Amino acid sequence: MEYTHLGRSALRVSRLCLGTLNLGVRTDLEESYRILDMAVDRGVNFLDTANIYGWQRHKGFTEEVLGGWFAKGSGRREKVVLGTKVGNEMSDAANESGLSMRHIIASCDASLRRLGTEWIDLFQMHRVDWHAPWEEVWQAMDLLVQQGKVRYVGTSNFPGWHIAEAQEHANRRHSLGIVSEQSVYNLVTRHIESEVIPACRRYGVGVVTWSPLHGGLLGGLLRKMEEGTAGKSAQGRAQDFLRTDRQAIVAFESLCKRLAVEPAELGLAWVLSRPGVTASVVGPRSAEQLEGAFRALQLEPTEEMFHALDEIFPPAAKGVLGTEAWA
Repeated sequence: MEYTHLGRSALRVSRLCLGTLNLGVRTDLEESYRILDMAVDRGVNFLDTANIYGWQRHKGFTEEVLGGWFAKGSGRREKVVLGTKVGNEMSDAANESGLSMRHIIASCDASLRRLGTEWIDLFQMHRVDWHAPWEEVWQAMDLLVQQGKVRYVGTSNFPGWHIAEAQEHANRRHSLGIVSEQSVYNLVTRHIESEVIPACRRYGVGVVTWSPLHGGLLGGLLRKMEEGTAGKSAQGRAQDFLRTDRQAIVAFESLCKRLAVEPAELGLAWVLSRPGVTASVVGPRSAEQLEGAFRALQLEPTEEMFHALDEIFPPAAKGVLGTEAWA
C-alpha cells in the first residue's frame, strides 16, 4: 500500500480510502466486517463515513456499524484514520442541519457516541452552508480541536472559491484550517480540474475523490448489462449518462479491451494518477470488489492511455485553469 500526506498536514493516509456508504445497508453486517478487516489487513488506514449514511434504516446507522467493528478490539480504532461529516439534515428540527456552531458541536458529540470513539481524525463539512459565517464555523471547529474531539478539518463538495475563502478566514485566526476537500471526480465528471484542484494545490489542501467509477458507469457497465450482471450500476447517474453519451462508454470499453485491462481498474488508476489527488474513496459491496481496487493500485497509466482517455473524455475547460479558459 502506498501512503501519502493528507494535504499539507503531517498525517499519512493510504491512497485508497474505504468508503462505508454500502456497509450494513447493501452489504450485511458479516460481510461489512469482512470488508473492513480485509482493507486494514491489506494496508488501508483511511476510512470515510458521514453522519447521514445508513439513512435507508436511520441516519447514523453506518457510524453505528463502524462503532460495532471498533468494539471488536485488536487495535482496530488506533489503526485507522477516521473521517466523518457534518452539515446535512439529520431531522426536521430547525437546528439539526447546516454549519451553525450549535449543530457542528452537537453533531460531533453524536458521531462520537455512535462510533464509540473519543476522537474523529477528519471532521468534514459535507456541504456549503451559505448562512453560516466563517467566524462561527471556525470558532466551533477550533473548540472541538482544542477539546481533543477532532484532529483535522476538511470539506466536501465545496467550490474552489469557497475553499479559498474558508482558508483565508482560518489563516487570520492562526488556525490550521482545511487539510482536505472531498469531491466527485472521474473520467466523465472532470469539472473540479478547472478551479477546485488548483485552489486545493495552492492552499495545500489534499483532494480526496469520491465516485471514481461514476456509480459503476466506468466499471464495464455495457458488458455487464449484456451479461445480466449490472445490478445497481445499471441505475441512477450511470444510466443518465448512457442516455446522453453512450458512445463514449462504448469507446472506453473498447479501449480497455484493446489494452487488456479491466475498465474499473483503469478508471480508478486514472483518478489516482491525477495531479493533486491524495486518495480516492472506494465503496465496495463485497470483498471481491475491494480486491479489484487493490489491483488498480498496481496499474500505472501510460502517456498513450492518458491521450486516448482525453480523446474520449475531454478535460474540463479544455485543460485550462479556471476563468482563463474564457479569457
